[in-house]
Amino acid sequence: MNLFELTRALVDIESVTNGEKKVGDYLFAHLSALVSDRNGRIERIPAAPGRDNIFAFWGQPVVTLSTHMDTVPPFCGSREDGEFIWGRGACDAKGIIAAMIAAAEKLLAAGTRNFGLLFVVGEERNSAGAKAAAANPRGSRFLINGEPTENRLALGSKGALRYEIMAHGKLAHSAYPELGHSAIHALLDVLQDVRKIPLPEDPLLGRSTLNIGTISGGRAPNVVADDAAAEIMFRTIGDPS
Repeated sequence: MNLFELTRALVDIESVTNGEKKVGDYLFAHLSALVSDRNGRIERIPAAPGRDNIFAFWGQPVVTLSTHMDTVPPFCGSREDGEFIWGRGACDAKGIIAAMIAAAEKLLAAGTRNFGLLFVVGEERNSAGAKAAAANPRGSRFLINGEPTENRLALGSKGALRYEIMAHGKLAHSAYPELGHSAIHALLDVLQDVRKIPLPEDPLLGRSTLNIGTISGGRAPNVVADDAAAEIMFRTIGDPS
């Protein structure tokens, strides 16, 4: 299977965060053949129930090539034209997985035996796989992390700061709003204040950004909402305080 075929095969396996098991099983099987042929080892590193990182290595790893198996929603399968492969994860980061495996094959053919491949779960949400890998180190001195950076070496990255904001109110019929207190109205007021927070900038990384990713709450159009919640994410530079 060549680089492009492997990319499409991986893209066609749905692996939205928390549902990485199938793609992990596929990679474990695919890499097992490469490991057995070249005297390497492969293991699963548990990150959460039913969700494992995949780590393959040859010799004592000095360098580990790493990226993530999960994708953002929604899932869409692969297609290909004369220039690009399209589909969820083609760029971020299943094409990178395929490229790293292709690089490993060339290194092994040249006799190199001091590197590893680490593919993690959960990068798009809470970095569960990266945390599990950090808690179970395998001695690699250097890690090359694969992310879509327009084929340029990245010198740094913005941080990620996630919050869930929850508001609680009092139920009432909308015909008598004075008897209740809307959690949704309270949440919207807080989010408006959050949007006004001044955010720092950096000459290299640019400005910090805020995304209000999800909003949920309420029971019906004619009921004053008693609960509401929002998930927000800052892409930070410098001190987030």
